[in-house]
Amino acid sequence: IQEAVTKDDKLANLMVDPTFAEELNARHMAWRRVVTLGIANGIATPALSSSLAYYDQYRRGRLPANLVQAQRDFFGGHTYQ
Repeated sequence: IQEAVTKDDKLANLMVDPTFAEELNARHMAWRRVVTLGIANGIATPALSSSLAYYDQYRRGRLPANLVQAQRDFFGGHTYQ
């Protein structure tokens, strides 16, 4: 981490550092297998599954707007007042 930040002090996210990106790209299928096996065996993997979802979302250029709307419809429109 220190090396990545030293190379680029304006690094927005470690996932865009070439070294980290290479490791993530090489290992994401194993990461998916671990999460899938946990789910299949009833083992909660909240940190692994949510970080995998973050990784998937981060590397997409655009997410469909209807996904956000579907979540609002399902969970309700909560507003802070």
